Amino acid sequence: MPNPSPSALTDADTIVVGAGLVGVTSALALARRGHRVRVLDRQAPGRGASYGNAGHLATEQVFPIADASILRSLPGMLMDPMGPLRLDWKYLPRALPWLTRLVLNLRPAPFRASVAGLRALNERSLAAWQRLLASVDSAHLLRADGSLLVYEKPESHSKLAALESRMRAQQVPVERWEREAIRRAAPQLSTDLQGGLFFPATGHVVDPWRVVNTLVDAAKQEGVQFEQASVQSARLTDSGVALMTDAGERKASQVLIACGAHSAELTAQLTGKHVPLDTERGYHLMLPREHERLPFAVTSLERRFIMTPMETGLRLAGTVEFAGLVAPPNMERAWQLHRLSRGLFKTDLDAGDATPWMGFRPSLPDSLPIIDRLEHGRVLLAFGHHHLGLTQAAITAELIADLAGPAEGHPSTEPPDLPSLAPYRLSRFD
Repeated sequence: MPNPSPSALTDADTIVVGAGLVGVTSALALARRGHRVRVLDRQAPGRGASYGNAGHLATEQVFPIADASILRSLPGMLMDPMGPLRLDWKYLPRALPWLTRLVLNLRPAPFRASVAGLRALNERSLAAWQRLLASVDSAHLLRADGSLLVYEKPESHSKLAALESRMRAQQVPVERWEREAIRRAAPQLSTDLQGGLFFPATGHVVDPWRVVNTLVDAAKQEGVQFEQASVQSARLTDSGVALMTDAGERKASQVLIACGAHSAELTAQLTGKHVPLDTERGYHLMLPREHERLPFAVTSLERRFIMTPMETGLRLAGTVEFAGLVAPPNMERAWQLHRLSRGLFKTDLDAGDATPWMGFRPSLPDSLPIIDRLEHGRVLLAFGHHHLGLTQAAITAELIADLAGPAEGHPSTEPPDLPSLAPYRLSRFD
């Protein structure tokens, strides 16, 4: 069915709930297709998970967040408050249904489906970002310089080789680097490193916060309105959707739910469907005194965290904590990242003036986002990108704009070349 006539609207053609990277890129894409767009968020644009992400365009990460090792790791997750993967035991009863789905996704068929879905998005993500940033004269905010996964222990060699084999089987561009190659490319790294895998088709942004604000400015130039308001409830109407906010009611012909970890309740209100959405709490530590240490993002295989060079210093990010949306952050986990960095460089990193941060990653048990159009076009969905929100934001925006279609009087554009949206439909959880 076609969308309701714009004459039935009171506020916009499309209201986007969520002013993170996915919401902002989608708002810009919709505005360029002729839609009148309003973005609602309880915070200023980009102040949620988009503010503190690792900055890595992780196109190489085509495997789900969990594999069979998660079963062996569960006791340690419950016992080690500083481990790279932690589950708050008090949150375990609420997390158990989600974890059960996660384990079921480890079966061969659903696992292969997740890999295929991740690969389809990721192998298009870097080019989508390059198109988007070039369109706003900001190509310099992205550095497509690759990224490096390093290992330290000789016994980790077989694990690295197995990972390389799996990557190659999925056509992920990868190069085996020995010590000398690492020394030439990143001379400040420790000479004790054994080697690693270099991923040439990846990159990083120089500052996620700057990227968000650049895209917000571009969206405003296209007529997008941004309003800081908290959406309390939503309902379908004959002409579209009505949202009740703390600033009053807002109406549109369609709504895009792109508020990350907070998306499940609104989706249920508008579609009647339960979404198995949970939260990976991610931490970072920003080191403003560290510049020129690394030419590209570097991840430690054994220590399981990433270091990304940015304009404002070096960002250490990683760790996954399952503790929900309510529990206060444990910033000691952020400071733990500095301790994890010791021994990876010839001289230790300077943590002077460092700032810790915690944010909520929206996670679905099959590691795939929801990208969908429901309720006769009145409801668009774009959330659940877990730790790939930055990576997949630009390609998601292209897909959402294609799902919404051009506004009346605007020409159609070439659709994204993704084979199918079936892996990302909400109905996969029915």
